[in-house]
Amino acid sequence: MISMKYITCITDNRIGFITLNRPEKRNAMDSELITELKLAFEKYENDKDVNVIILKANGPVFCAGADIDHLQKLQSFSFEQNLADSNHLRELFLQIYTLKKVVIAQVQGHALAGGCGLVTVCDFVFAVPEAKFGFTEVKIGFIPAIVMIFLLRKIGESKAKHLLLSGDLFTAEQALQMGLVYELMSGDNLEKHVIEFAQRLVHTNSSHAMMLTKQMITKLHTMSLTDSLTFASDMNARARESDDFKRGIASFLNKEKIVW
Repeated sequence: MISMKYITCITDNRIGFITLNRPEKRNAMDSELITELKLAFEKYENDKDVNVIILKANGPVFCAGADIDHLQKLQSFSFEQNLADSNHLRELFLQIYTLKKVVIAQVQGHALAGGCGLVTVCDFVFAVPEAKFGFTEVKIGFIPAIVMIFLLRKIGESKAKHLLLSGDLFTAEQALQMGLVYELMSGDNLEKHVIEFAQRLVHTNSSHAMMLTKQMITKLHTMSLTDSLTFASDMNARARESDDFKRGIASFLNKEKIVW
């Protein structure tokens, strides 16, 4: 186990667990917490013994967004300082979104503003029915600038516009219907269910194939149809050269069950 000031990291059965551990502050984010998250995701991305990552939190709230003390400091920042601070968060969101490994969010409580941003950039989101979500930035004269890029990709312009412009909270059921949440699960069963789902990915899916698939999904948004098809053909050919492909096809042809 690796302990930092605001998070903990544990590896178990090829799953990396990153836990927000600032419950007294509702796991609110400041510059130091963002730095720790970036380091943790980098560590697990390069760890050959980790195939899937679960992002979770201690306490009743998943993440309440920006830390109040940090927001107060921003008022005295210069433009250059604010830009650096914004880039710090941008780098974290982009890192999670483009990470080579699958990232699952285990949301046991409310995820608001920047906390809802964290949820948005994860590949799978499991939440309790009682959790509330919201991009509340406009209510305090701020804008959800960075997460907007990812939310538009995830749920489309019409739904994203309603959430971002209203700033209203929405339920876990609404998040599920919009595609922001993958599945709802009661609090008593949430962790067990998420771990079972992660283990299924670990043992039934090629980590290399999941990595290539995630990379393709990330890049295809910006390509034309012709470029997309050329890129897809190239990735298809590259995948066929991998050891995972050769092993998987051999098992399939021999009618043998494969465990990755």
